[in-house]
Amino acid sequence: MNASAKPERTRLSAEDWEDAALRLIAEQGVGALAVEALARQLGVTKGSFYWHFRTREALLQAALERWEQYGEKEVISQIEAMPDPRARLPELFRRVAHELAPHRVYAALLKALDHPQVVPVMARVSQRRMEFLTNIYREAGLAPDEALNRARLTYAAYVGFLQLNFTLGLPRISHDEFDAYVEHMIRTLTPA
Repeated sequence: MNASAKPERTRLSAEDWEDAALRLIAEQGVGALAVEALARQLGVTKGSFYWHFRTREALLQAALERWEQYGEKEVISQIEAMPDPRARLPELFRRVAHELAPHRVYAALLKALDHPQVVPVMARVSQRRMEFLTNIYREAGLAPDEALNRARLTYAAYVGFLQLNFTLGLPRISHDEFDAYVEHMIRTLTPA
């Protein structure tokens, strides 16, 4: 191998660092985010980090924005594009239910609501998700007050389920039980 050729793994982008930061946050929480730990995990020197970010806080901000944008681009925009408003809720529930990584990040961020960088992101995400759910319920035919209350119930069920699973580690359910739970949520929370 040519001495001047670098292995592909050492040429990391800012997005590689952000993704690694999100994985670490999901596994160990916001407080565990450290440049040295990430560099070791990625098999590079800290110099690679400083090429893209000035500080740990800059990486955290970029990672949080990346996580926030994922929800906007990958989930909300695709569900909104569905022509049948009544098909949106079941699709949303099924899709969101099987995306483990974003849930783990969200659960970790719920534990870090005292962190000054986390609070505004979580506030924006929660507000947009509530508006999104309220709009889906309104487009499915519910009156404005009922749509808002159903959105609150739906979002509370989501956050509560995350807390039970990722914070308390309960209940441990099988894949089939989880799928049955998702279908129950669809039947319960989707307007007739």
